[in-house]
Amino acid sequence: MLLISTVAYYLGKKRAFAVVKHQGGPKVLHSRPGYYGMLTALWCGVPAVLIYSIWLVFEPTFISDMILSNLPADIKALPDDRLTLVMNDIKNLVNGNILSGEISPVIRSASEHYKHLQFISHACLTVIVLILSIAGLLVVWKIIKPELRARNHVEQLLKLVLIACSTIAIFTTIGIVMSVLYEAIRFFKVIPITEFLFGLEWSPQMAIRSDQVGSSGAFGAIPVFMGTMLISAIAMSVAVPVGLMSAIYLSEYANKKFRAVAKPLLEILAGIPTVVYGFFAALVVAPAIRNTGASFGLDVSSESALAAGLVMGVMIIPFVSSLSDDVINAVPQSLRDGAYGLGSTKSETIKQVIFPAALPGIVGGVLLAVSRAIGETMIVVMAAGLSANLTLNPLKTVTTVTVQIVTLLVGDQEFDSPKTLAAFALGLMLFVTTLILNIIALVVVRKYREQYE
Repeated sequence: MLLISTVAYYLGKKRAFAVVKHQGGPKVLHSRPGYYGMLTALWCGVPAVLIYSIWLVFEPTFISDMILSNLPADIKALPDDRLTLVMNDIKNLVNGNILSGEISPVIRSASEHYKHLQFISHACLTVIVLILSIAGLLVVWKIIKPELRARNHVEQLLKLVLIACSTIAIFTTIGIVMSVLYEAIRFFKVIPITEFLFGLEWSPQMAIRSDQVGSSGAFGAIPVFMGTMLISAIAMSVAVPVGLMSAIYLSEYANKKFRAVAKPLLEILAGIPTVVYGFFAALVVAPAIRNTGASFGLDVSSESALAAGLVMGVMIIPFVSSLSDDVINAVPQSLRDGAYGLGSTKSETIKQVIFPAALPGIVGGVLLAVSRAIGETMIVVMAAGLSANLTLNPLKTVTTVTVQIVTLLVGDQEFDSPKTLAAFALGLMLFVTTLILNIIALVVVRKYREQYE
């Protein structure tokens, strides 16, 4: 489709030149030739993309229904869960995955039928896309005239595309929130919300039988959120000062040669996988903290919040530094010149003029770093552990919300168990916490931005 749109773009431009050359009347195009080409490309590409997307969404469902309707009666009479397993075996065989055990002739025949239907579907899709593209090309080919306001049409079409994209983003967010909220409400029907919000013990182990040990779990989320806040606070105490000071130095004090070398090197930290940070924290930082604490007579756990927080802070430094550096460089030079003209030193100018002017962007960068810290999982698993301890001691083992969500949803889970539904309750509370942080940041930004409005 990209190739079709590209060809349509050049054909539209060529058509615009040809119309001006051979048609009587005005000899000047209303818009630049590129707009006529863009209009042609949009008419060819947008309908084809819509049909292509809708087709691919519904194609598996239709093919699966056709395959199920052709299966033998004894297989169609199976329960829904068994029938789903049969369909999964057929799809795995179609995708080339190796199935365990001997493949029955019925499954093999159904997989061949599935491939045949898939081939027919793709062929029909290709034909329909080509027909739509050619139809769009012919429509625009006929309406291209010198007086055609191609630029206005292109801008209107792009505006509709932008509205559609923003609408999809909004509804996607609403869908995520509603799905999490629905499962969380199911959890709160089993576990009271007061116990979840104010409970001091987290042990979501539900037994299968009532006579088993640990058959009643504890779902107090305060230890989990306390661990999240503790590790995030340690990380931000490292990332914010170091990142902000490095951004101020790179933007205001460093020369161009040093900045050209130092800034890319600093941003390399953002490209290191989190599992590497986790290994570093578990194999280097955590033993170093434990040995140092032991030399002072302190009881330090082998997995501690301090180790995870320090390494996480190093990982977040590029987020704070890079965003703050861009925001500081965006402050108008006239503000600096005015401060220097009044006799301010460089440090006074940074403190009294540049930093307040850049504060909204800096707060946004710090907020992004906080969200990154709250959402980190791998470093916490490898360096801080999985035990939900209610403590503010950074030398003890703690856990975070994201780690518990992953732990609760790993493996085959039934979504009727409070243990599994607790993950959605934690996700909802994490969403609310992030929303509160956003509101606080907006209040701070609005308060200090009034000085420059």
